[in-house]
Amino acid sequence: MVIRAIRGAIQVRSNTPEAIGDGVKELMSAIMSSNSLTPDQVISVFFTSTPDLTAAFPAAAAREIGFEAVPLIGAVEVDVPGALDKVIRVMVHCQNSAVEASHIYLHGAQSLRRDIAQ
Repeated sequence: MVIRAIRGAIQVRSNTPEAIGDGVKELMSAIMSSNSLTPDQVISVFFTSTPDLTAAFPAAAAREIGFEAVPLIGAVEVDVPGALDKVIRVMVHCQNSAVEASHIYLHGAQSLRRDIAQ
């Protein structure tokens, strides 16, 4: 088994608990599905969000979809002028035998990494 880091991001529609929660659930579900992962293969998850997202913790939504036993942490992104707003980023550390990781960038966040977005 190989340890991998899988990246992803999503731009959410608004700074509300519902939008943040829905975005995290959509992003994490897509990463897990695309990489054929289950929560027991996940070592840890690191979330960041842009400074304009203050209504909820991204990790709280991840706990609702099966990550209760996984170490989760969040932080605020650097507030770079002109950067894409309302973005949640994630780095998932996992055990996975796949040759390559499938990095997931959804909605407006696709513009962040056109080179690896799927």
